[in-house]
Amino acid sequence: MFSFGKKTVIGLDIGSSQVKAVELEPHGSNFRLRGFGFALLPPEAIVQGSFMNAPAISAAISEACAMGGFKSKDVVTSVSGHSVIVKRITLPAQSKEELEESIRWEAEQYIPFDINEVNLDHQILRESGVDGQMDVLLVAAKKDLIDDYVSVITEAGLSLLVMDVDAFAVGNMYQHNYQPSDDTTVALLDLGASVINMNVMSGSVPVFTRDITSGGNQYTEEIQKTLGISFEEAERIKVGGRPGEASKDVVPQEVEESMREVSETMLAEIQRSLDFYRATATSSRLERLLLCGGAARVPGLERIFHDRLEIPVEIANPFQRVDIASSAGDEEMIRELGPSLCTAIGLGMRRGDDT
Repeated sequence: MFSFGKKTVIGLDIGSSQVKAVELEPHGSNFRLRGFGFALLPPEAIVQGSFMNAPAISAAISEACAMGGFKSKDVVTSVSGHSVIVKRITLPAQSKEELEESIRWEAEQYIPFDINEVNLDHQILRESGVDGQMDVLLVAAKKDLIDDYVSVITEAGLSLLVMDVDAFAVGNMYQHNYQPSDDTTVALLDLGASVINMNVMSGSVPVFTRDITSGGNQYTEEIQKTLGISFEEAERIKVGGRPGEASKDVVPQEVEESMREVSETMLAEIQRSLDFYRATATSSRLERLLLCGGAARVPGLERIFHDRLEIPVEIANPFQRVDIASSAGDEEMIRELGPSLCTAIGLGMRRGDDT
């Protein structure tokens, strides 16, 4: 399924609250994590996907890569949000050459931006069937967004090799680690700090993607407001820690209540997206939900999702078929951070000579 080239790349996940970077190397028929690094971003360095503090982002990239001790200088990263459009479209059956010539015109019907302001890509999902139609995945990203990424990566002394989409990177991680059969349909939810990326996969094919403007920072902000503590302390409580020695005994009930309210609001958005998927899909059966991202570690979230959505829910493990080398650092810590590394791991699986 994967062609393992010799050249490694840096899988770089630039989130709104921190930068995560990994370097994977071939290991038999699987991968091994040989390096891992991360760095926090200052508040509002990235706002609604826009780079507001480019020097700080470049510095964080450099810090994460220095921590990882990477051999490579080539980066694979990904984008999401309102400047990225992903559409599954059905077109009359045609050759790949004909599609290359017509895709720009076809895209104009689906892209809510000036076609000259975006970079386009596409992938054939289903070749010509008995209906004389073909399914094509169309992706468009605004050029100024891509330019921002190129700028901060170049400033960090690195080279952008491949630009992917967040949801597809998580799908790549899932495909390798879970080896899904063609008749398995799973919803992947990447719960980031400010955006939730949803990707419904039928086997190894993405059939529905959506970005939801919500995320883990809402938990942190509610805890911070309720207890009157710093953002950093609130982050520790969010994932099951304690704010400090004086508050070590219990997490106050009002904090649990505010976190539950955030979960309910988040779930309502996710439910709407899943309902839309079910209404438009030819087969709407979902076997399970996999939670990725930093907010997947919020205590009790797995159970709340299961109770509301009434489908099996589990936290994704990006290390099911990825070994962790001693050079990567503290294995226990890396495994604990696993859900938040799903995007970076999926990006790191791209080969430098398979682009």
